Amino acid sequence: MPVISTSAVRRTALGATGAAVAGIGYASLIERNAFVLREATMPVLPPGSSSLRVLHISDLHMMPGQKLKQQWLRELDRLEPDLVVNTGDNLSHQKSVPAVVQALGGLLSRPGLFVFGSNDYFAPVPKNPMKYFKKDHRRVYGAPLPWKDLRAAFTERGWLDLTHVRRDLEVAGVRIATAGVDDPHLQRDRYDTVAGAPNPLAELRIGLTHSPEPRVLDRFAADGYDLVLAGHTHGGQLVLPGYGALVTNCGIDKSRVKGPSKWGEHTQLHVSAGIGTSPWAPYRFCCRPEATLLTLVAAPPKRPAAENNHGFSTSETVAR
Repeated sequence: MPVISTSAVRRTALGATGAAVAGIGYASLIERNAFVLREATMPVLPPGSSSLRVLHISDLHMMPGQKLKQQWLRELDRLEPDLVVNTGDNLSHQKSVPAVVQALGGLLSRPGLFVFGSNDYFAPVPKNPMKYFKKDHRRVYGAPLPWKDLRAAFTERGWLDLTHVRRDLEVAGVRIATAGVDDPHLQRDRYDTVAGAPNPLAELRIGLTHSPEPRVLDRFAADGYDLVLAGHTHGGQLVLPGYGALVTNCGIDKSRVKGPSKWGEHTQLHVSAGIGTSPWAPYRFCCRPEATLLTLVAAPPKRPAAENNHGFSTSETVAR
């Protein structure tokens, strides 16, 4: 048996510790603030339709002093989207509402839709990270957050709250039927309040949910929605190269933890990896904070071969 010296063991241990410290430093100080704009093209409109630009934002987890995040969000208005969709978890502090409203800035003057997530209702609390690997762990709720103030700020500027309601609107000449549910992560979803086929005169049918739980996605798909938008997963937040996300923090499989995919035969899903993190878990690894500009285009009669595993083309643009 080879003899391993004490000094060799010590060097190995120090090297492993150094690598771990460097990885934590990168994940918490660099990548967490390396915001990126992703772009995806999704064929969901009727043949012959003009394209529609939808900005999907989610999981801001805003703290009042996060100036870099707030500045980056303000710059998104330059994209001039036709529609803004916010799928929740905007807050992480009781005094964050003004920061969220000011950061969204001009986007609040554009047509918008929203639903809330758990961290609009309750402040995040410290937790054992291993609980994310146990789906049935007991949830601990933090202090109540001023979600009513945030809702008032959004609706006063013209955004539509889709929490357990169906709404029809026209954006850039496209008639859209929409519906949403409250956060399934908190078991607050009541899909029966919006159940049924959407307006048959609509050219596009969009469903919103914070957490992409299969029980909700199945109902949207069965009712004939073309596109469902969700957040919550943070894209896994910690992603290992060659393996992928460690967890999804919900019932969907890891292949759908972020980006576009199909759900059933006719419904398409987009899950945002989100812009923020809990203040108690302020790190991201191989999963940069993001917003997504979706270009919705006409679906061809016969779809061509997929460009990636889910059949959608995607790209990435760094916004500084």
